[in-house]
Amino acid sequence: MAFVLAGLFVFIMRVIDMSLDTLRLLFVLRGRKALAGVIGACQAAVFILAVSAVLRGPLNVWTVSGYALGFGTGIVVGMFFEEKLALGYSTLQIYSVSKGREITKALREEQHAVTEFKGHGRDGTVRVIQCIVARKNVNSARKLIESIDPDSFITVDDIKPLRHGYFRR
Repeated sequence: MAFVLAGLFVFIMRVIDMSLDTLRLLFVLRGRKALAGVIGACQAAVFILAVSAVLRGPLNVWTVSGYALGFGTGIVVGMFFEEKLALGYSTLQIYSVSKGREITKALREEQHAVTEFKGHGRDGTVRVIQCIVARKNVNSARKLIESIDPDSFITVDDIKPLRHGYFRR
């Protein structure tokens, strides 16, 4: 029974460790240095607890399985939390043959930063719309665009604003 509890302890520690690792990496990529450092320190402490539990005594299937399964589960859990936090901004690039002006107007009414261009595609004129949105609003902006022009082509990229522009802090 002690081996099973040790395996469960290691599993829980690895889930916490890898969830923190995923979040730490994402905060590093978003330039949140202080938060990434604090998370990294917590992660290191949890990692030491997990590894020391695995290496205490002879290796057994429970602690090794707990370590491996906790690693994979922690990555998924960390990604889930990062999606829920949805920090930062994304750029939507929208291509519309016939409804570009309507899309631009609707996005502006929703207080999104929008720039519209006239482009020339294979089959003629196309409206190219760049829209900067908070990551937590990407889905609602996508639904709005699709409700106006279901044939539009949309891409999304995460961005890190260099200067504030439309987004005053």
